[in-house]
Amino acid sequence: MGIFKTRQNKKYSYTPRHYKGEGSPYEIKHKFDDFRTTVGTTKGLKGKLNNALEDYKNNTDEKANKRVLIIIGVLILLFLIFIEFDLSIFFPKN
Repeated sequence: MGIFKTRQNKKYSYTPRHYKGEGSPYEIKHKFDDFRTTVGTTKGLKGKLNNALEDYKNNTDEKANKRVLIIIGVLILLFLIFIEFDLSIFFPKN
């Protein structure tokens, strides 16, 4: 039993008697799973990071990319203010 391994859920091959449809009626699937590469089996930290970067690079929505960059910039600015970094080095002296 590994300390860092997550426990996998048990899978059963039960099919309902009166169900007439395609797929399993008990399958829980997110509506965006077909479009994401980051959803699926866990591969470790390096695999997750590589999949997330690849998904970010292949994203065609430019507004989302700009939004992420703006959020990262604001968080970096707040962090610098929180640690009382001297922000005056970024501005020219008159």
